[in-house]
Amino acid sequence: MMNNLDFTHTVEEWTHFIIPLKDGTQLAARAWLPINAASDPVPSILEYIPYRKRDGTAIRDEQMHPYWAAFGYACIRVDMRGCGESTGLMLDEYLQQELDDAVEVIAWLAEQAWCSGKVGMMGKSWGGFNSLQVAAMAPAALKAIVTVCSTDDRYADDIHYRGGALLLENFSWASTMTCYMAKAPDPLLLPDTWRTQWLQRLENMPFLAKQWLEHSYKDDYWRHGSINEDYSAIKAAVYCVGGWGDAYSETIPRMMRGLSCGKKALIGPWAHKYPNYASPKPEMDFLGEAKRWWDYWLKDIDNGIMTEPTIAAYIQDGVPPQAAYDERPGLWVEGDQWPIQTHSINLQPSESGQLVETDAGGQLSVNSPLTTGAAGGEFCVIWCGPDFPTEQRQDDANSLCFDTQPMAQAVSMLGGAVFRARVTSDQACGQIILRLCDVAPDGSSTRITYGMLNLAMRAGLENPQPVVAGQSMEITIKLDDIGYEIPQGHKLRLAVSTAYFPLLWPAAQKASLTIDLSTAHLSIPCHDRSGRLSRDLGHGYVCPVNTMTHIRPEKHTRSTQINAANGLHTTIIDDDFGEFTFDDHGLTVGEICHEEHAVLPHDPHSATSLCQWHSRQSRSGWEIDVYSSLKVTCDATHYYLDARLEALENGQQVHLKTWQESIPRGFS
Repeated sequence: MMNNLDFTHTVEEWTHFIIPLKDGTQLAARAWLPINAASDPVPSILEYIPYRKRDGTAIRDEQMHPYWAAFGYACIRVDMRGCGESTGLMLDEYLQQELDDAVEVIAWLAEQAWCSGKVGMMGKSWGGFNSLQVAAMAPAALKAIVTVCSTDDRYADDIHYRGGALLLENFSWASTMTCYMAKAPDPLLLPDTWRTQWLQRLENMPFLAKQWLEHSYKDDYWRHGSINEDYSAIKAAVYCVGGWGDAYSETIPRMMRGLSCGKKALIGPWAHKYPNYASPKPEMDFLGEAKRWWDYWLKDIDNGIMTEPTIAAYIQDGVPPQAAYDERPGLWVEGDQWPIQTHSINLQPSESGQLVETDAGGQLSVNSPLTTGAAGGEFCVIWCGPDFPTEQRQDDANSLCFDTQPMAQAVSMLGGAVFRARVTSDQACGQIILRLCDVAPDGSSTRITYGMLNLAMRAGLENPQPVVAGQSMEITIKLDDIGYEIPQGHKLRLAVSTAYFPLLWPAAQKASLTIDLSTAHLSIPCHDRSGRLSRDLGHGYVCPVNTMTHIRPEKHTRSTQINAANGLHTTIIDDDFGEFTFDDHGLTVGEICHEEHAVLPHDPHSATSLCQWHSRQSRSGWEIDVYSSLKVTCDATHYYLDARLEALENGQQVHLKTWQESIPRGFS
C-alpha cells in the first residue's frame, strides 16, 4: 500500500464500528490507524459529516485518511446521527445536537487506548463548517482543525442567501440533502435494523427548503453556528483552505482578520474540491501540508510551519471565458495579513460609460431583463461540470456598463473591491448586482468577481429596512475577494444590473434603479506581484482506493433554452453521477439530478425552480429507489413550495410524502 512515499507506519482499517453516545444513539464510523497504536498511542483526526461513509464519500475517504494514518495518526470518519448506518434523526444543518454529538465523539476519541489524548478535526464544506463550530465550543482535547471550503457566517456566505438576496441554490441544496438523507443503511452492516431505521428516517424527513426560506435575514437561526459572532471562542489552531472558484473563498480573508488563535490560510484557483485533486489545476500537496499542520499542533514537532508567512494566495492570469477550466495559470504570493496589498485603484463611473479617476457627476438608471445572469454559471461549482461563468457579453448588454481605457500595463487585483453610491428604486424593493469583467481587445468579457445586495439589507444583513420607492439610499457592496491579473491592453468593466437569474431569485417587483454618479466610487485592491511564495507546495497526491466496477459513466451538462414566442429563459442542468459497484462489499449505487430554472424577461412572478433526484442502491435481490422533487413558484407576497418524496423497495412503494407550503417572502 502507498509504497512511493516514506511512510512511517503500517496501517490497518476498521471498515465499520460504532461510537456510542450518552443518549443511546450509535454513530457509525470507519477508521484507519497504525497497527501498533494500542501500544504506542497516536493523535486522532476526526472527519464528521452526513454524506455516508459506506458509499457517499467512501472513495474520497480512501484517498485521504490512510495517508495521515501511515504517518502516525488515527483517522476517524464518522457519519452524523440519522445518516448512513448511524441511528437517530438529522433534522437540519448544524443544529446544537450535531455539535454536542461531535464534542462527545472528541472526548470518546481522546479516552481510547490508541489515542494520545490530542485530537484534530477536518473537513470540506459541511465538515469544514462544523469543524469551526465545534472549535468554538472549545472541547479540551481539540487542538487544531483544517477547514476547507467553509464559512464563518451561515447567512452571508452559505448557499441560502447572498447579500440578503435569495439564492436558487437554497432549493437545489434542499433537494440534494433530501436525496442523501432518504437513502437506506446498508443491510450488510445492519442486517436486523436497517429497514426500521430507514423507514423511521423517511417518516421524519424535514422539509429543509421551508425551514431555510422562513428566515429571510440574519436572525438567531443563522447566527447559531456563525463563528464570526465571537471569533475569540476558538482556541484551537485553524488552517483555512479554499479557492477562488469556490463560493466560500470570501470567508477566508474575514477569518484571517478575525481569528486570534494560531492560524494559517491557503487560497488557490480551485472550485469546491480538496486541492490535492482540485479543478482547475494547479493542484498542490494538500495531504502533506495538512500533515505538517497536524505534526506541529498534535505532535509538538517544530517544523517551521508557524514561522512562515500566514497567508498564501494565488493570482490567476487573465484567460478567455470558459464553462470549465482544466488549469488556471498564475503565481503564488504570500504575506502575514489580508489583504496582501501594495496599492489601490480608485475609480468613478461616468455618464459617458467610462471608469475614470477624476470626479464624475450626473445620474444613470438601469432596469435589467430578469434573464440577465444566464452566463453566471453555478453559484457553487461542486461537481465540476460546465459550471463556471461563461462569455459575459449578453449579460453586459443587459447591464449598465462602465469601462476603463485599455490597461497600459498589466494590473493584478488581490482582495475585495468595494463600491459605494447613493441609489434610488422606483419600487418598494430591488436588487443590485455588480460584476467586474476583463474585456479583451476582441470584445470578449470574462467575469472576474461579483457582489450583490438586496436593497432591504443596506443597513446590514441583520437589520432589514423597508425600501421606499423614490427615496435615495446609501449602499456599500463589497465584491468577492479575488486574485486576478488583467492583461496589458485589456479593459476593466464594471457592470451593474438589477437581476441575476438563475443564481438569484428575482425581487418581488421589477425595479428600475437610478445611481447618483457623483457619489459612486469603486476601490480595487491591487498587488505588485512581489513577495512570491518561497516554498514549494508540491503536487497533488491521493491514496489508492478499493476497486470498483463502473456500470454507467458520470456526465454533467448545462444549457439555456429561449422560447422564441415569449422570451422565456430556461436553464437546464443534468448531473448524472454514474453508477458503479464497490467490489469489496458488492453495493451498487447511482444518482441522477435534473434541474430547470425559468423566468420571463419582464415578469418576476414567472420565476420557477424545479429540482428532481433519483438515487438507487442495490445488491443481488435487494433494490432501493428514492425519487424526490421540489418545485418553487412565487407571486408578489409568497413563495409556493410543492415537494414529493417516494421510496421503493424491490420495486414496491414503501413511502410517499408530499408537501405543499406557502411562505411569506419576508425581506427577500
